[in-house]
Amino acid sequence: GSVVTWGNPGNGGDCSAVQDQLRNVEQIQATSDAFAAILADGSVVTWGTPDLGGDCSAVQDQLRNVLQIQATGYAFAAILADGSVVAWGNADHGGDCSTVQDQLKNVQQIQATEGAFAAILPDGSLVACGQSESGGNCSAVQDLLVYL
Repeated sequence: GSVVTWGNPGNGGDCSAVQDQLRNVEQIQATSDAFAAILADGSVVTWGTPDLGGDCSAVQDQLRNVLQIQATGYAFAAILADGSVVAWGNADHGGDCSTVQDQLKNVQQIQATEGAFAAILPDGSLVACGQSESGGNCSAVQDLLVYL
């Protein structure tokens, strides 16, 4: 499908800069001020406030074979076909998962709060990143997070 946007241009209401790329759109996710679209070929197109996820150029080459995108209020995380995860946007709100990147393998699903991501692994364990107070650090309860 194609995309039509409206609203505040600086908050994603204007996609004219990427309109020609928004063909065969299969899924759209939004932060508070940006959008990310998965295209049929598994690539991603973003627009809106750059530092809130509207600019994925730093990770664009990694955004291939994307299956799912989830959003916090200020960042995006994408699950790729190989089960790895790519995040971008505001680093403090989940846009930088580098501290747990080595654990983000074979990810089954991602959920989000306003400021953190939680990824479910095949064994039922959980990996989180983002603001600690928003759920980005589950180390205190990690032993309780077991697959039942």
